[in-house]
Amino acid sequence: MNPGLGAWLVAAGAGVVLVLGSLHLLYTFRGPAFDPRDAALKLRMQEVSPVISRDTTMWKAWISFNATHSLGAMLFGLVYGYLALAQSAVLFQSWFLLAVGGLMLASFVALGSRYWFSIPFRGSALAAVLYFAGVALRFA
Repeated sequence: MNPGLGAWLVAAGAGVVLVLGSLHLLYTFRGPAFDPRDAALKLRMQEVSPVISRDTTMWKAWISFNATHSLGAMLFGLVYGYLALAQSAVLFQSWFLLAVGGLMLASFVALGSRYWFSIPFRGSALAAVLYFAGVALRFA
């Protein structure tokens, strides 16, 4: 069964999030993209532990936060892309799944506008527009 244009738009939005998450994971472990510009700050982050536990350092926490953020975005992209194209009836008949996807993307846009730089913010906004357009088209 052909999933239809609405499903393809949702999948495209999910694909944007998957690409952003994949690039974020790559940059977390390759190259200096997420290193502080101040080398002394990186050294301090590698030495200092957070208040919650002495079992880690701020640097290890920073890396793990970035990696898990990436994995979450990748999971969203894979699951919603799959649902949109391979299980579109399941996705579009579940108001719960549609709401969770919409809230996740709206959260990315809100966080992006406040805390991120332009590329992930714009990518998240594009993903949200594609997602909501796909959902609206499916129910039009």
